Amino acid sequence: MSQTERNYKVNHLLEKNKFKTEDVTHMSDEQIEYFHWLYFEESVYDLM
Repeated sequence: MSQTERNYKVNHLLEKNKFKTEDVTHMSDEQIEYFHWLYFEESVYDLM
């Protein structure tokens, strides 16, 4: 993941008060992608 994409996702998680700053800074790219997907991306199954 690019630094720009990582920063966007980290900021998005922090803005929504899902995590504390110190928790997010210690996450790997994969963890950030997973939590961003979990909380913010719609799934086809969400629409059913």
